[in-house]
Amino acid sequence: MPVLPSPSSGNNKKGNWGRISKTVAFWILIIVIPVLFFELSSTRSDQAVPVIYSTYDQQLAQDNVKRVTIQAGRQLTGEFKQRIPVNGKEIQKFTVKLPVENSDDELNRLRAHNVEIEAKEQSQTLGTVVTLLPYLFLIGLWVFLLRQMQAGGAKAFSFGKSKAKLLTGDTPKVTFADVAGADEAKVELQEIIEFLKDPQKFTKLGGRLPKGALLVGPPGTGKTLLAKAVAGEAGRPFFSMSGSDFVEMFVGVGASRVRDLFEQGKAHAPCIIFIDEIDAVGRHRGAGLGGGHDEREQTLNQLLVEMDGFESNDGVILIAATNRPDVLDPALLRPGRFDRQIVVDAPDLRGREGILRVHLRNKPVADDVDITTLARGTPGMAGADLANLVNEGALLAARRNHDKVYMADLEEAKDKVMLGAERKSMVMKDEEKRLTAYHEAGHAVCAMTVAGNDPLHKVTIVPRGRALGVAFTLPEDDRVSVTRQQLEARLAMAYGGRVAEELIFGRDRVTTGAASDIQQATGIARRYVSQWGLSDAIGPVLVGDNEQELFLGRELQHRREVSEKTAQLVDTEVSRVIADAYACAKKALTEHLTLLHAVAGALLERETLTREDIGVLMRGEKLPPRVPIPPASVPAATPVTPVPVPEPRRSPPLLGGPEVAPA
Repeated sequence: MPVLPSPSSGNNKKGNWGRISKTVAFWILIIVIPVLFFELSSTRSDQAVPVIYSTYDQQLAQDNVKRVTIQAGRQLTGEFKQRIPVNGKEIQKFTVKLPVENSDDELNRLRAHNVEIEAKEQSQTLGTVVTLLPYLFLIGLWVFLLRQMQAGGAKAFSFGKSKAKLLTGDTPKVTFADVAGADEAKVELQEIIEFLKDPQKFTKLGGRLPKGALLVGPPGTGKTLLAKAVAGEAGRPFFSMSGSDFVEMFVGVGASRVRDLFEQGKAHAPCIIFIDEIDAVGRHRGAGLGGGHDEREQTLNQLLVEMDGFESNDGVILIAATNRPDVLDPALLRPGRFDRQIVVDAPDLRGREGILRVHLRNKPVADDVDITTLARGTPGMAGADLANLVNEGALLAARRNHDKVYMADLEEAKDKVMLGAERKSMVMKDEEKRLTAYHEAGHAVCAMTVAGNDPLHKVTIVPRGRALGVAFTLPEDDRVSVTRQQLEARLAMAYGGRVAEELIFGRDRVTTGAASDIQQATGIARRYVSQWGLSDAIGPVLVGDNEQELFLGRELQHRREVSEKTAQLVDTEVSRVIADAYACAKKALTEHLTLLHAVAGALLERETLTREDIGVLMRGEKLPPRVPIPPASVPAATPVTPVPVPEPRRSPPLLGGPEVAPA
């Protein structure tokens, strides 16, 4: 995902250099100048010390003056031949002020004692500068610290400003060509973009600019990616911000940031503001157990006012995204604030195929890759899951030293994403492995022989995740609803593993491996009776569970929805449905016992079987040799020309998914 830079991203180098120069100047001021001052002080430690004239006169009379320098005819600096004590300190260099300026008598006395005489004009040189240096240092340090405090204060008092990032021209663009599987959402957002580009086209008929659009959907379906595509397509200022950026520990900061955000928006109107995860600030007010605090509510109140209050913000469109629309405040969802709620759901078959093509278009793909088959084998996956699948496939191909991404790499990556990584370090005893093989073979035979099941995709006894083995089916196409026959066939397949264990090993050696199968089948059977109205004894009545726990965002309550008699009848019907499924699985495996042994033997030999392999076994034929994984190739890979993404056909979300029956 591209990162949205701040408005000052183009001047990052300049800003960094400014900070570095300030730091260097600070350390020069703190370290170098004191060191220099110390050095100068040390050089002055042996300089002339002021003495009184009588001391000088006495030493001159004693012939202890070696040389003198006269400045301005009166200021005399000299050096004694022998050090003398002055104020408890032995000195040799001295300075004294003569009582008479340009005195001939003083010169004659110096000549009489053979003193070297030098004359200089008076000047303000290094001595004065060195004297003033400590004061200059303190003044400079004080000014520097004062400026730093002012800069820090400006930062400290800027927490009420918006943290929104403005997309600039150097940001990598994401367009609608990079988004697949969300065609209705693209149409809705495309209309907003056209409104921004040509508002007269809509306003001439009395239309007005939408105030906001709310993207709703499960995680990973591409809500943020759609917002980035809007930013890339609109060609207008685009502000991006997270809902959590409004919430701070200081009171009133969230509301202040909302005001500042819309002030920036009005200054750049027409523009788009995107708030990701708006449920962080837009939760239902006064929600009790599911509620928030006053600061969040004040932030929400300010957001409501800015979107549609006394003063209108014309030209500012707010796009928000959330995967929890049920907790949002009703005042936030009403028309006039969020005029459109755009559902971004999990993609259907054609949508998944388009997403896979988008992620594979820049990768070297082998000729054996069938994107349609791969898309059919990933029901229920969102765009983020498919992107992860393709990435895992590319990494696996690289580990195997392939020059291209082969179908085997993508299939292995799909199994890893859906079922978990292989537990190669797990060592199973031969008896446990044999039992697991018959358990999974029971699922597979029921899937192949009981009418109503989806086609079997793969059965394996390789431990993955928390399962010792897996057999799962895949629908040939996305399904809107499920028939009674399909539900009963699914229940029979779920109990195929337990029945196979009982038939082959006996009732006393049945294991706990069917725990997840029983849990899955019981859930289906209960909904079969109580929600879907498929029980003849109860009829098409929604009876619910005996005790339903509701969390509405306002209260937590326990409520009985059925009488004791009806609850007992529901339990009886659930037990009957499960017993019928168990009997159906037992009948199918008894009639195809030879196939059960063949599938289990092939699993013990190969560990993984595909639908084609089991089809060969059903015909009584011998399995062909296994196709090896493509070897590594030396030549460099040539990227495959990307295939155009077909127009996806949207359908309601898939009901159910792959049947997983872990041992």
